[in-house]
Amino acid sequence: MRSKRKPTFNTVEREKSFRNPPQNASTYPILNEFVTPHIESFNALFDDSGLPKGDGDGQGLLSLGLKDVGERVVFDGSGQPGTESGQTGWGNRMSLWIEEVSIAPPRVPDRDTWSTERKVFPSEARERLTSYRGRMQAKICWKINGDTSVEQSMTRDCGLVPIMVRSARCNLRNLSSAELVRRHEEPEEFGGYFIVNGNERLIRYLILPRRNHVISLIRSSFAKRGPSYTQYAVQMRCARPDQSSVTNTLHYLSNGSAMLRFSWRKQEYVIPIMLILKALIGASDREIFEHVTMQDYTNTFLTDRVELLLRSFKMYSLYTGEQCLEYLGDRFRVVLGMPEDWNNRAIGVWLIQKMVLVHLEEPRDKFRTLVFMLRKLYSLLSGSSCAENPDSPQHQEVLLPGYLYGMIIKERLEEALNQVRNQIATDVRKAEPPPDFFDKRYIHKVINKVNWDIGAKMSNFLATGNLASPSGLDLQQASGFTIVAEKLNWLRYISHFRCIHRGAFFAELKTTTVRKLLPEAWGFLCPVHTPDGAPCGLLNHLSRTCRIVTVPLAVSHIPSLLAAHGMSYPYSTSIDGRKNICVQLDGRIIGWARPAVAKQLAKNLRIWKTEGLHKVPLDLEVGFVPESKGGQYPGLFLFSSRARMMRPVKFLANGKDDQVGSFEQVYMNIAIKPAEIEPDITTHVEHAPTNFLSILANLTPFSDFNQSPRNIYQCQMGKQTMGTPSTALQHRTDNKLYHLQTGQTPIVRPRLHSTYAMDAFPNGTNAIVAVISYTGYDMEDAMILNKSAHERGFGYGSVYKSQIIDLHEMRGKSRSSSALTLHFGLGGDIRTEEGDRQHSCMQFLDKDGLPSIGMKLESGDPIAAYVDDTSGRTKFVRYKSDEPGIVDKVRLLGSDTGDTELQKLQVTLRVTRSPVIGDKFSSRHGQKGVCSQKWPAVDMPFSESGMQPDIIINPHAFPSRMTIGMLVESMAGKAGAMHGLAQDATPFKFSEEDRAIDYFGEQLLAAGYNYYGNEPMYSGITGQEFAADIYIGVVYYQRLRHMVLDKFQVRTTGPVDPVTRQPVKGRKRAGGIRFGEMERDALIAHGTSFLLQDRLMNCSDYSTAWVCRTCGSLITLGYDDVSLGEVSSFGVMRALGPGGEYCRVCRANAENEDERARKAMGTGQHPSSGPQPEVSVAIPSSHVLGSTRKGGDMDVVAVPYVFRYLCAELAAMGIAVSLEIQ
Repeated sequence: MRSKRKPTFNTVEREKSFRNPPQNASTYPILNEFVTPHIESFNALFDDSGLPKGDGDGQGLLSLGLKDVGERVVFDGSGQPGTESGQTGWGNRMSLWIEEVSIAPPRVPDRDTWSTERKVFPSEARERLTSYRGRMQAKICWKINGDTSVEQSMTRDCGLVPIMVRSARCNLRNLSSAELVRRHEEPEEFGGYFIVNGNERLIRYLILPRRNHVISLIRSSFAKRGPSYTQYAVQMRCARPDQSSVTNTLHYLSNGSAMLRFSWRKQEYVIPIMLILKALIGASDREIFEHVTMQDYTNTFLTDRVELLLRSFKMYSLYTGEQCLEYLGDRFRVVLGMPEDWNNRAIGVWLIQKMVLVHLEEPRDKFRTLVFMLRKLYSLLSGSSCAENPDSPQHQEVLLPGYLYGMIIKERLEEALNQVRNQIATDVRKAEPPPDFFDKRYIHKVINKVNWDIGAKMSNFLATGNLASPSGLDLQQASGFTIVAEKLNWLRYISHFRCIHRGAFFAELKTTTVRKLLPEAWGFLCPVHTPDGAPCGLLNHLSRTCRIVTVPLAVSHIPSLLAAHGMSYPYSTSIDGRKNICVQLDGRIIGWARPAVAKQLAKNLRIWKTEGLHKVPLDLEVGFVPESKGGQYPGLFLFSSRARMMRPVKFLANGKDDQVGSFEQVYMNIAIKPAEIEPDITTHVEHAPTNFLSILANLTPFSDFNQSPRNIYQCQMGKQTMGTPSTALQHRTDNKLYHLQTGQTPIVRPRLHSTYAMDAFPNGTNAIVAVISYTGYDMEDAMILNKSAHERGFGYGSVYKSQIIDLHEMRGKSRSSSALTLHFGLGGDIRTEEGDRQHSCMQFLDKDGLPSIGMKLESGDPIAAYVDDTSGRTKFVRYKSDEPGIVDKVRLLGSDTGDTELQKLQVTLRVTRSPVIGDKFSSRHGQKGVCSQKWPAVDMPFSESGMQPDIIINPHAFPSRMTIGMLVESMAGKAGAMHGLAQDATPFKFSEEDRAIDYFGEQLLAAGYNYYGNEPMYSGITGQEFAADIYIGVVYYQRLRHMVLDKFQVRTTGPVDPVTRQPVKGRKRAGGIRFGEMERDALIAHGTSFLLQDRLMNCSDYSTAWVCRTCGSLITLGYDDVSLGEVSSFGVMRALGPGGEYCRVCRANAENEDERARKAMGTGQHPSSGPQPEVSVAIPSSHVLGSTRKGGDMDVVAVPYVFRYLCAELAAMGIAVSLEIQ
């Protein structure tokens, strides 16, 4: 009895789960996994984020941010000098702060009283073209003269803030697939984006320098910062608990000292490092010397530098920590804007706490880390360690969407609080009347006066991607943070959530170093999936298994754990810097250890974290940098912070799963396949050899057989395919959607095809492809389509276009919002009853003035009608496109509360697009081409079994491109079709010993075909057998969205520019194609003068003009009315053209000639003949269209209109142009 074979396509299972999505789970759980960083980073803003607490108290980033904002102080100036209330007459002291902020899930406004479902869901925001947002409120507190007994507060509304879909504040949170479908979403919906004005927008991942880690830099630009600066520096990006950061740079100066640089409100400041070291713990010179040298007295290079450092500080005459703090406070008081009653010392303390190594709380920790930075700087200088590469993923982390969002909210709240303080200070200054701090109404009035609408600012940020920030948030760019999550097709959509950008600043750099693919990126960034062209290498995509840590880890017990296993604590005084290396945890020095001990500690930590012992978290990154000559600065660096890239590998020592970070991977030995493991050297092995590729690169079948650029092209083209953008099409409102009518599941697909729900959104069609040079219509990558396959629906698609009709934007709308003057509908001037006199619009519109669904519209047909109350007439909105469209959906859009009359419509039109000659197709191997001919089936070649190809492709497409993967796919597809198998096309499965051709050849042989996939074929025209066997098989083809109907541009005559009278540009406006300067040069070089004249004048701005033969002027034409007969004055006939044209200048000269002659006789000089032209241009006789009949001196010439315009402009500047007619 034969056992039943397990189906490989899973069609029935998939159909079932599509019809009945799971009630308590997700159809494809892995989809929720890869947007986790987006959603969890947004959830981290709230106290109820649902994330583990780590070492903190579980407060959200917004609460931590408010703590960091602190309080603002203002005085009413009513105090008497010398009294208790204010020694210097400051008066009452009011301090203000924001106690808490809350963001609610999206709800229906309270004014709407009749809705039973009070929650708002994303589909409603999408379909109504509004934003998906929840109300934000802030509690503002104040106290006067430090009186905590009477705490006063008020709650201020901060507007509606956009909410991330499926986050902690979204109404879709934790819903199962079945519930999602009930809410008009797709069962696969995974969230991670915001909805702003109906568009899905997401904040893109950005690469930032790794937080709390010191890197050494050598940059020539540092030397240009000022006199005595050198190119050496060390830099550290320090992050606060609320994820905002400050970059501290320590510059080496050629006089031996060092300067610490930071920026405050986009202004840069530098402070001598000695000033900070002393201010931190009041260290003596001896103490500083001991800490920096660390018993390495024989190293004269180091001791000399420290001596120079100490000497150079003598000129400041500051000896104690108190003096240094006083000095700092005195210098920075002007900038920081702190309360007036703070003394200089308090300001100095605040500055160091706020701007220097902000990730550390304790001054002693800051001191140790600064000393470490100094030692690393001197080591770089002496050449004992090298500069590190900031472009390497080893020194990078990710800016997560939620953290950026929180930083912006924090900054906006701080700004509003500052405005309240400034407003009160202004009122105190004006003192009319003097404000009363004890009057609650006054404070309420001031708080309400200030703009607290944070929601509008956040919506603007998401809609434009522009960041308006007073501090710049320690980022290198101010725009380009957000992108539209286009649902062009499923591949395009999911790759948006995995894309990671280097930053807009790097896009303008002339050097290509930033774009290079570094070996350190293995397993974190995909080497294949990057666009070609301008963003190449800057816009990358995360590898499939790369995750970003978003959970706070509990690591406070690790220092004592390491100390118990041989690490010395940092406060023991006798540590020898030559024999010990530093141990750091998140940028805090937790101890010192000998290199051998440090290596053992790293090993122990790795075992503990994989085994789950001693509560060491799995996501702890253990970066052990061994000692080397001139290599990276050694140490044991532990990282437990968020926003790091980690990836899973298998730890060989115990066979458990281990997470590896980008910093530690550089010093590890990870085998790709189990066969490559070397005993005692290899520590880890990859789970799968394809894990280093992104999701999209993993979907290219047999990509290991292709030349690498072709795989890059396929990653781009997969995202431009006309596929299935969504299964909830009737709830989508995108401006343009492409939909393939007959999508199929590929016969040949990698294993991950089903994992990532590709079959839920089919993207192409299996086609029978013959490789043959047939008819010559397949030259240069063109392909011949079988006409009968086309008629059966091969590659047939539709485009959905949306049009919004808003009566508020029409002409004739009323100024006031209450009295509406425009209404949808038909007025009394339209005959609606059937019969001969019925108005033509009735075949398209219903009586409510809205289009009927399913109606076919041609260009110029009415799409909606509205009545204007003022004139009482009906006006129409007409369909403008050239190709016919079918009305698919009509949405009536109301206001937020739903209590106003209909004023806005959205009409979705379906435009059918069957493939035509010139449409672009491609296989999944970067083999793109256009359809050049739809060949009748009777004339197509056929095989012995009667099969005819759907597509014919030229054999010349293969040799130079080396896309062998496509040839293998053709064989595999043919075998799969014969046996009913879904073939596994995962890359790196075959090798030299185990060849693909043998595996699929055997299958073909079993089905009765030739082993190598070629067959004898017969000509469809003569019926004769071809001399050669033809390679024919099944390949999955994609139809791309580039269609000739969207691209062609044609113009005979059409609109012209009003100023130059030359054709306008632009396809939409029926404009021309610019024939520019270089094109003109080409025609001159070819000597094609008639063509040149035709392009540049006859077809552009041909015009005729009257020109005067005598003075050569184009712009002095005058007219005499000659209809009454010609006039003569003084018996002299005037020169006139046939219509009475004459030259004004020459006539004026003639009339003044006698006068001038008399004057000349009086003075005895020759009469001058008037002004001479500055510019003269010769016009050949061929351009003279005809001179005047009656011997006049005016001629008509053909010139470009722009030339006449130029002459007029030059005349306005006082330059005369003269035309010389030959």
